[in-house]
Amino acid sequence: QVQLVESGGGLVQAGGSLRLSCAASEGSFSTYNVAWFRQAPGNEREFVSVISRGGMSADYTDSVKGRFTISRDNAKKTVYLQMNSLKPEDTAVYFCAAAGGQWRLRNSDDYSYWGQGTQVTVSS
Repeated sequence: QVQLVESGGGLVQAGGSLRLSCAASEGSFSTYNVAWFRQAPGNEREFVSVISRGGMSADYTDSVKGRFTISRDNAKKTVYLQMNSLKPEDTAVYFCAAAGGQWRLRNSDDYSYWGQGTQVTVSS
């Protein structure tokens, strides 16, 4: 079982940047694909990005392509989400999640392990 802890959220003005981190407790972290999801008040949890086990492949939802970059450092058991050119509509609680198997999974039901979330607020 892997435990995930997110950090790096905060309040930023539109156009600004934040880097989120997802740190894992499990030594076999490199065997998991890791994704970021977000949930705004009143909305369902939505897929943001996913990175494969080795970090060679990544996928993004259309609304963040060109602005967000996912990466991972398996030696540090950490996945990052660099968020640039932030918009007010990016405001949400951001969660990281881990799953084995196929890497390009966009459905939250496919992920077994979740962090507690970190709040990102973008002011206009």
